[in-house]
Parts: sequence; C-alpha cells; structure tokens
Amino acid sequence: MIELRNFVKNIRPYKPGKPIEEVIKELGLSGEVLKLASNENPLGASPQAIKAMSERIGDSYLYPDDNCYYLKQRLSEKSGIPVTNVIVGSGSVELIELIFKAYVNPGDQVIMSEPSFIMYKIACQIFGGERIAIPLKNHQHDIATMTQKINNKTKIIIVDNPINPTGTIIRKEEMDHFVDTVPANVILVIDEAYHEYIKKTEYPHGLDYLKKHENILVLHTFSKIYGLAGLRVGYGFSSEEIIGAMMKVRLPFNVNRIGQIAAGAALGDTDFVRSSMENNDAGKAFLYREFERLGLSYTPTFGNFVLVDFKREAKEVFEAVQKKGVILRTVYEYGLPTSLRITIGSQVQNERLVRTLQEII
Repeated sequence: MIELRNFVKNIRPYKPGKPIEEVIKELGLSGEVLKLASNENPLGASPQAIKAMSERIGDSYLYPDDNCYYLKQRLSEKSGIPVTNVIVGSGSVELIELIFKAYVNPGDQVIMSEPSFIMYKIACQIFGGERIAIPLKNHQHDIATMTQKINNKTKIIIVDNPINPTGTIIRKEEMDHFVDTVPANVILVIDEAYHEYIKKTEYPHGLDYLKKHENILVLHTFSKIYGLAGLRVGYGFSSEEIIGAMMKVRLPFNVNRIGQIAAGAALGDTDFVRSSMENNDAGKAFLYREFERLGLSYTPTFGNFVLVDFKREAKEVFEAVQKKGVILRTVYEYGLPTSLRITIGSQVQNERLVRTLQEII
C-alpha cells in the first residue's frame, strides 16, 4: 500500500445526496423520483441563463476566460464592490479550498461550528490545520465561545450564515460585534450560500462589513436560488490582498465557459429570483403546518431546506421514503442521527413529501 500524507489519512470524503439515476437503479423504482436532498432550486434553472447557454453552447470547444472578466464585471456592477475585490470559482466550495490553500499552514488553528457545512472540516484536514470545533447552541452558532477561542494560533474563522444543516442565522447585532472582535490578522469567512432567500432586516449581509474590514471573505453561489448547481459557479468578495493570494493558488481555467455565460445572464433574471423566493416562502409555511400536524419537530429555517427531527433513528425514515421514490438527506455525519434535512420543493413536490411521510410514520 502506498503511504498517504498524514493529513489525508483520517479524511472521510464528502458524500453528496444520491442522484436520482442511482436511486432508480439501486431500488428498481419506476415512476417519477423526487429528490429533496441537495437544496437545489425546485423551479429549475434561470430561464435567462438557459437562453444564454443555448445560444453559446457551440463555443464549448474554446477555453473559458481564465479571469472571468465579464462575469466579474457583472458581479461588481450588481454588488457595488470593485472588480479587484471579486473572485469566481468552481462553486463556492472551490473558494473554501483556495482560502485554506493560500493561508493555512500545518498547525494553524481554524475555528468553525460543529455541525456546519462539512467541507470546512475536510479543507482544514487537507492542509493540516487544527480544527477548533465549537458545538452549536440550540442549533445556532455559539459566537461567544468562538470569540473566546481566538488566540495567536488562529488563522481562519469560518461561519455559514445560514448554517447548513440547521438553517439558523447569526443576527445583525451579534454579527456587528463579532466582526469588530475578530483580530485583523485572522481571516473571517462568511459563507452566505442561501442569503438571497432572506428578507428579514435582522439578517446581516457580509458585504456591508467589507468597507471597514480587510480580513473578511464573503462567499456566494449560483447553485441555489439561480438554479445553476450543475454548472459549478461560486463567487466571493474580499480585500485585494486576500483575493490576490487566492488567485495565486487556483488552477487555470477553473470556471467553465458555459457556466460563466449562464451566471452572467442569471444575475439579471430578477423575475426568476422573485418567483424562487415566493415559492420558498410558501413552501416553508406549508411544510411547517404539515410537520406540526404530523407531530414532527423542526428547526425554523432561513434557507431553502428544513431540518426535521424524527426522535428516532432517522436512517430508517430515510430508507423508507427512498423506497417510495423520495430522496431526502441524512445528517448523522453532522452528529444529528435522529434528523433529516429536507429541501423545500414546489407545492406539488411538498404535497407528495407530506403524503409519503404520513404513510410511513
């Protein structure tokens, strides 16, 4: 056996929700299979993005724009952030890897919540960082304990807002204080993959902190509300220093040509974004009522998913609903063995989910 790097030996690879095709093949299912496992947009992809892709698909033989020039221009115009403070990656997950790749030396400490998006843990392991895992309090970030754990070995603090998989947020007043507390030589990564779904005034938008703080990296994605998960396009905003460091360690042509074209078009599709928000809000309200009727415990969410606690081994529920053609997401790997994470679907999809749960509970 060939010896692995020490840092790689204990990594448990990321396991995404099973694709529909795999479940059909495994279980021999017929009829439509419903996937509510990966927080994809149930309305599909932005129509403007689809139109732009179809018009330019013939250009696929060409290498992509290595610097994502036109997409960065669009992102700059929409956000009001200078182009030099924008980076684009193959999904925001690549940008998570790049910030670790650029800054984390073996032994550097990285503070994160437990549980939170599992790729933070994996990136820390890959680069030999010492993970300081702070347990959630009532399914929320324990910001007070995070602050207490900062020391001269701390290199990065990473928070997802909302948290995946609980859907809770850090509210503005608490984030304001936290941002001011983090030392200037520590990078604060704020992952806002689901921010477009949130209209509440108490939600703190990471971009508001960039003018005063050079040590913040804000991550966004086209995978959720824009419906472009299959194209892998994410983006981030930070200081020129941090963006420059990340650009040094990225691979060339890291964002595909068609993805760049689709993302640029999707940014202007305000009607689709509005419809997606409305669908999510309506679906959330419907599912809350139905979960309560079924006697199921859930965590109120700010994302496009709901964490549901079945008060028993959730893997049994997961397997039972999957046999009926509904794919949900286990979160035992996040330390939540009695819960499942359920993507909010369309009204038709949500009704089928509820019928399926009712049959097995």
